[in-house]
Amino acid sequence: MLLTLGVLFAVAPAVVWMTIARTRPVGLAIGGALLAGACLLISVQQGWIDAPGPDAHLVFTALAPLLIACGAGLEGRHENSPPPRWRSRRNRAFGFLGTQFALTLVVGLLYALMLSEGSDAPPSKALPSLPPGMSMVDEGTSCGSGGCWRAATVTSEDGLPRPEIIRELGLQQESCRSSGWLLDWRDVCVGARGNGKNVTVYASWGY
Repeated sequence: MLLTLGVLFAVAPAVVWMTIARTRPVGLAIGGALLAGACLLISVQQGWIDAPGPDAHLVFTALAPLLIACGAGLEGRHENSPPPRWRSRRNRAFGFLGTQFALTLVVGLLYALMLSEGSDAPPSKALPSLPPGMSMVDEGTSCGSGGCWRAATVTSEDGLPRPEIIRELGLQQESCRSSGWLLDWRDVCVGARGNGKNVTVYASWGY
């Protein structure tokens, strides 16, 4: 169900453009660009491209109407005055796109407000990928006064000591990176610490 809704959301601007395009060259160029953007957005939705989903949706719904408006303007330079019926379709099309953008903006702002409460932990993909010979067990989340974090125990099949495991992971020092572009202003910080014979890797939010 969510996949279907995501695909419909992504291809809606291209479908809208098909209803108002009047010339083949401009129509194909703008339609192709909108379909390319839809494919990128679907790739983000499915996790094939590592990018913040809410930000990607907001950027897409902001750029799609601008691209369609540019296409309509280019067509107007090479065509006679459009008939009233086409103007009506154009107005309905932009009304639909404006509504789509407004809804996306509202949902995005609600998402940002939810993030400010700090009640969630970073996703599993925030934890580092493991080199051969290591495995991750006991993954879970915890919360405290400083927020929530995700942690897992890393073990070495070759019996490497803790400092060597941490070095192989490249986590001698905690590192942070941006979690989003627009709506999510937090950094996700990844590090490692000794835990008995094993090593605990963690991902937490930094502000």
